[in-house]
Amino acid sequence: MGVGRSNVSRWVREFRKDQQDGAKGEIPRKELEAEVKRLKKENQRLQMEREILKKAAAFFAKESN
Repeated sequence: MGVGRSNVSRWVREFRKDQQDGAKGEIPRKELEAEVKRLKKENQRLQMEREILKKAAAFFAKESN
């Protein structure tokens, strides 16, 4: 599946710790906020990459004519 053994082991460890702490599968707010921040940053980067690719495609389309 492309997931490293160490990642799976870490996830299992974290899950077990959360279960022992009484989290019962709920994700702590701090983790959710960090994930939202990471995803917003990734989204911004992907939008920038898309714009660059659109401009490059237009440039090369003009050049080939």
